[in-house]
Amino acid sequence: MKKTIKPEQTMTCLLRSIVMWIAVCLSPLALADSQGNPASRVFGANTFTPPTEASGPGFRLVPLGPDLAQLDYDAYMSSIEHLQRTYTRSTAWPHSELSLEDAMAAMVRVQARFEKNESFAYAVLNEAGDVERGCVYVYPSGKAGFDAEIRLWVTQAEFDEGFDTTLYAWTQAWVASAWPFQKVAYPGRATSWASWEALPDA
Repeated sequence: MKKTIKPEQTMTCLLRSIVMWIAVCLSPLALADSQGNPASRVFGANTFTPPTEASGPGFRLVPLGPDLAQLDYDAYMSSIEHLQRTYTRSTAWPHSELSLEDAMAAMVRVQARFEKNESFAYAVLNEAGDVERGCVYVYPSGKAGFDAEIRLWVTQAEFDEGFDTTLYAWTQAWVASAWPFQKVAYPGRATSWASWEALPDA
């Protein structure tokens, strides 16, 4: 005996099929939304584990903290004018009146921000670990349209030896491979300072 399918049964099956199709199609979008954008998955997130060490030719990166206060202080105090021209373009940091106590206090703050995933500061040490050649910082972007801004500096002596170019190239590759960002800014490098400052704030 042939079974008769009622119109309401056909409509029910159709509606179920449509609901299932919508669920399948939207599931990747829902997943992406739950994960958030790259910046929100890194800064302030308790699920992201930032790199705690990396190495390049003749150097290694480690998080800045109180145990590196002396090395960090020696590095930037050796290059005050150089850093004022290239890194900060300001006389506010570094300057000749800074003390080791100031440096220690700054390192405590930097370490706390790292532990809270608010920002990430790294010392660039020589292979022996007894000289700081420069620093690399990973910050939330202060300008719209970027997941993060990366800043770096090297001492005057290292700059004169060409290490700035080496560190910049290495940092770009490291950020691309070790961090989940999609669009990264390098103010004063890939983007000129004037262009960066003209961008709308985040």
